[in-house]
Amino acid sequence: MKKLKAIVIGCGNRGINYSTIMSWDRDRFEVVAIAEPIDDRRNYLKNMWDIPENRCFSSFEALLALGKIADFAIIATMDRMHYAPAMKAIELGYDLLLEKPISPTKEECVSIAKAAEERNVRVVICTVLRYSAIFKMLKKLIDEGQIGKITSVNHEECVGNVHFSHSFTRGNWKNSEESSNMLLQKSCHDLDILYWLIGKKCRKIQSFGSLEYFTEKNAPEGAPDYCIEGCPKSDTCPYNAVKLYLDDKENAWFRTTATKLTSPTDEDVEKAIRTTEYGKCVFKCSNNVVDRQTVNMLFEDGITATFTMNPFNSGGRNIHIMGTEGEIRSALDARTPITVYRFETGKTEEFDITACDSIVGGHGGGDGGLINELYDYLNDNYSGCSVPTINESLYGHLLVFAAEESRLSGRIVDVESFINE
Repeated sequence: MKKLKAIVIGCGNRGINYSTIMSWDRDRFEVVAIAEPIDDRRNYLKNMWDIPENRCFSSFEALLALGKIADFAIIATMDRMHYAPAMKAIELGYDLLLEKPISPTKEECVSIAKAAEERNVRVVICTVLRYSAIFKMLKKLIDEGQIGKITSVNHEECVGNVHFSHSFTRGNWKNSEESSNMLLQKSCHDLDILYWLIGKKCRKIQSFGSLEYFTEKNAPEGAPDYCIEGCPKSDTCPYNAVKLYLDDKENAWFRTTATKLTSPTDEDVEKAIRTTEYGKCVFKCSNNVVDRQTVNMLFEDGITATFTMNPFNSGGRNIHIMGTEGEIRSALDARTPITVYRFETGKTEEFDITACDSIVGGHGGGDGGLINELYDYLNDNYSGCSVPTINESLYGHLLVFAAEESRLSGRIVDVESFINE
């Protein structure tokens, strides 16, 4: 199979992550051009791939003006900057690896899917949980009929309190008008996973959720706007920005995101927590996304599913799948085996995935798994079941939009009618 050439639009955390994974296998991948407005990030990938200056751009428009110069385009910009480069790249005939979500609006998601079909290009959305060892094993066990027919699924996304404070209170996805709603940005993964595992269409959907805790009414008495200004609760507050960003030298994710630099100094970090929302009291930010949400779903054949997104925990994902002949329990970590309890025998069997190579890395190995399977998929040599078509990804997104419609309107949404609108 041939080496795949890629262009990268958006060289932030996700763009660098996918590019780094591809750099581990340069016989199969090559990044030939990049677009990124922040000099430091652009230069980081330029040096990683030894890209000539005339193939490094500050805007996607300049890059795409070259026409089609590679096999596929990675689009890893902020959510509200997906649509324009995606549509232009599709027009040029690029296959796409498009970071989730497809787009923050239902209309733009549909437009991208339609354009891809019309131009006969493949658009792979980075719903990376599909490629993790755990969820691939769950899919295999279900499809083998290990617990009979599915009756119900309970699924939790435990965002983690500190992760939530970083990304959804202080960070890039704190405000739905600037990025996406919480369920779409963080959990389109999860509704996609439920649809994929169950293998049926959803008929009705209902959702509840709100922003209750990370608001100014819960700020400690006497708390300043910025943690570094001296807060009376600084010693005990788990969200103290000085401890999280400045004192913790090992948390590269927090430090690079806050500064927008690939190798920030302490001075860079201190400037960021003095002047940006990454240093603000978590109860005094401009966040408006929910800090809790539950989605109830009715699928075909009477299958019920419940999904909960909540940050008041240490982090992780848990799933409980119940069938007519048994049940499966699993957690997305590298320590807990998948357990299958069978009614006929009254015994529990464990499936240990901790030794699996693909458990290593982001999202339980899903990031690396995505890039690995993408290679076969774009080379027309794919035999797996993880890679979705753009229309399958679109359906998962439409479930999110239907859930948000329910949350905002207070009604149960008929999914088919909602889609046909």
